[in-house]
Amino acid sequence: MASGDAQKVWFPALIAIVRQAGDPALSIDALLCLRDQLDTTLQMIRQSRQILPALMWCPHCQARHRAAPPRVSVRATILALGRYTRATASEVQALEKQWNRYRRQHQLDRNGQPEDAAPPPRQRPRVTKRGPQG
Repeated sequence: MASGDAQKVWFPALIAIVRQAGDPALSIDALLCLRDQLDTTLQMIRQSRQILPALMWCPHCQARHRAAPPRVSVRATILALGRYTRATASEVQALEKQWNRYRRQHQLDRNGQPEDAAPPPRQRPRVTKRGPQG
């Protein structure tokens, strides 16, 4: 595994996909399909090269654990269109506003999936300090 691959998301194959589909006037459905294609390709690259997620330090259990594997969000796809294609900043901003409206209207998460389909975030146990008793 090359140095830095554990944190890397934008591999050359993904950039090529973005450049090939690089139209800032994408419909939301086409944008979601592009995100799905990018995310699937990223997962295949990481699996074929046996790239494990980076190690993270957990302050609660005081141990190192693997982080969640990186995913390509819809916003990351929009920003990649601005970075790797000839899309102007105003076109990227307009697409981002369109996505935010669509996401709120259809109650989607950052990956374009229904929000209720995602597992709820883990809640940290609440720790309260008690004053001296007596």
